Amino acid sequence: MESSLRFPIGQFEPTENPNSEQRKKWNHEISDIPKILRHIVQNLSKEQLTTPYRPDRWTVQQIVHHLADNNMNAYIRFKKALTEENPTSSSYREDLWAELIDYQETPIETSLVLLESLHARFVTLLSALQPSDFQRTFISPSHGMMNLDVAIQRFAWHGRHHIAQIIEIKRRMGWTE
Repeated sequence: MESSLRFPIGQFEPTENPNSEQRKKWNHEISDIPKILRHIVQNLSKEQLTTPYRPDRWTVQQIVHHLADNNMNAYIRFKKALTEENPTSSSYREDLWAELIDYQETPIETSLVLLESLHARFVTLLSALQPSDFQRTFISPSHGMMNLDVAIQRFAWHGRHHIAQIIEIKRRMGWTE
């Protein structure tokens, strides 16, 4: 049960040697993340937003703010990989960031607008990449050497993962629309 709560869509498993159609599909998913997220949180009350999705874990509000922070970091990772030779990406303590005051006090609308703008730019960048660009690499402190083919998959999965967590808590708690 704990694993299905933590990973409602399963753990990340990359597709080896993806083709252009698969990349377009992930790009489309990335484009849709802000719209889907906005739709699933739009009618939640403050009490619902501050409910943890599983015991002693992040609230729905923290998940929304985490997506904004994570996706900003991912966008920078992509740009560095496209403009530098095998850069080391920075890491951040997502667990500690989630405890900072902005996660508690900032309305989720701020992060939703940020995600919409950020994803618009990200999708523009991804749409212009050539297949060879996806072979560019960076070093992730937590995942090691990674090429952009794996990074785009991980990014799309990460959005689906957290959206599924919010959908799951809404289902479990009976928060129907």
